[in-house]
Amino acid sequence: MSRESYLNHPTFGLLYQVCEVTANQDLFATLYAQRLFFLVTASSEGLQFEPIGRSDARILLENRLRGLRRSGSEAEYAALQLVYKQTFQ
Repeated sequence: MSRESYLNHPTFGLLYQVCEVTANQDLFATLYAQRLFFLVTASSEGLQFEPIGRSDARILLENRLRGLRRSGSEAEYAALQLVYKQTFQ
């Protein structure tokens, strides 16, 4: 099951979660343009937004897809593959 996650960036407005990168890092993109990407890290101090380029975001998403394929998480892989196609193709 997939769930949608959103954050409000202080400058760029509403961001949506593209995928989880690690246990405490997620890839987010601007909701409407899908051109600006952020690596969001959750820590005890709060959230940290790191802007990253489109090519770096694509690499992070591709790495996540490879990890899911290796682990056998077919449903999550299929859902993320759809997000990949909608975002980068």
